[in-house]
Amino acid sequence: MKLSEVLIKPILTEKANAQQEKLRRFAFKVARKANKLEIKKAVESFYGVTVTNVNTSVVPGKNKTRFTKSGFIAGRKPAYKKAFVTVAEGETIDLYSTI
Repeated sequence: MKLSEVLIKPILTEKANAQQEKLRRFAFKVARKANKLEIKKAVESFYGVTVTNVNTSVVPGKNKTRFTKSGFIAGRKPAYKKAFVTVAEGETIDLYSTI
């Protein structure tokens, strides 16, 4: 798998921001087929930091329904994989530079 296909986008939530400040842990949405070694290589090459630890989890898909004028619309949100990347002491990733 190409390194450009591994990382999809960073996860910017309150919980993720708190982990960035306290634990130097950054959250990313990654490809479902990516493994921990590929995620580590991708983060190190794109952001220029040293990665010490990678934890992954698969978020299951959920059923969603909406009520509209034409009736109920039922759908499903897709499952995705999250990666929690811990960087070395004294290093950080600036996720807000491109916004």
